[in-house]
Amino acid sequence: MMRLVLDTDVLFAGLRSANGASRRLLQAVFDRQAAVLISTSLMLEYETVLTLSAFLEESGMTASDVLNFLDDMAGFCVPVAFDYRWRPLADDADDDLVLETAINGGADAIATFNLADLADGAARFGILTGRPATILKRLPS
Repeated sequence: MMRLVLDTDVLFAGLRSANGASRRLLQAVFDRQAAVLISTSLMLEYETVLTLSAFLEESGMTASDVLNFLDDMAGFCVPVAFDYRWRPLADDADDDLVLETAINGGADAIATFNLADLADGAARFGILTGRPATILKRLPS
């Protein structure tokens, strides 16, 4: 089973729209087609970004909806502790926690729209970075 880290932008897109690869990837991970890796710091980032008023207005969700979604997701995610800090690796320092979760969790892939900032750092550890559509093609059907 693929060990996968979801960048915040994938959750953002998947919750905002009922269509598209991000939503299909979220459905696939809820169907346990991949083992989703999560660290405390990444979960806190999800919560911070997805409860911003702009996202809530755009998505039609409430903060309670978002927190319930994240609670459900946390129930099947594989927890990752940081044995080592690997900073700076990403071109954008805000993305280092995504890479740290992937590296410390032994991820096979990172699903992201932010390939420019994550690809080089992830590649140093043999971790694939791809957009949700690319990751979906690698999951069992």
